[in-house]
Amino acid sequence: METILVSACLLGDNVKYDGKNNYDEKVEALKEIYDIVPICPEVFGGLPIPRVPSEIKNGSIINKEGKDVTHQFNDGAHKVINIVNFLHIKKALLMDRSPSCGVTKIYNGRFNGTLIDGMGYTAQLLKEKGVKLYTIDTIDELINDK
Repeated sequence: METILVSACLLGDNVKYDGKNNYDEKVEALKEIYDIVPICPEVFGGLPIPRVPSEIKNGSIINKEGKDVTHQFNDGAHKVINIVNFLHIKKALLMDRSPSCGVTKIYNGRFNGTLIDGMGYTAQLLKEKGVKLYTIDTIDELINDK
């Protein structure tokens, strides 16, 4: 069975900034056709649960209190890349809108709820590594890409 990465919050793990999750029952179908490695780059980078929300601004990742947390995001992203390298992973289902895992959309860096086209830090590194990225909106493609 092929191994893929899945954002842990989509699997129901309470790792979001607010201590909650983004569980989606569509993810259950993946368990039948893939070996799943849950990831949360923000937690891997040492950020707590819950944590102050963060957004990408001018190439850095800043939390809502104004603290630069780019280092933690960078550390977590590189731990994900290590997993990809070790397990030869080619696909990932990520939580869009996240400053780590956003595939098509991220927040604009002003903490006003406005989405813009863009990628999260980990998603960008995965793309550069050649990993095919999916979101809940494209999960059917992932299921059919078996």
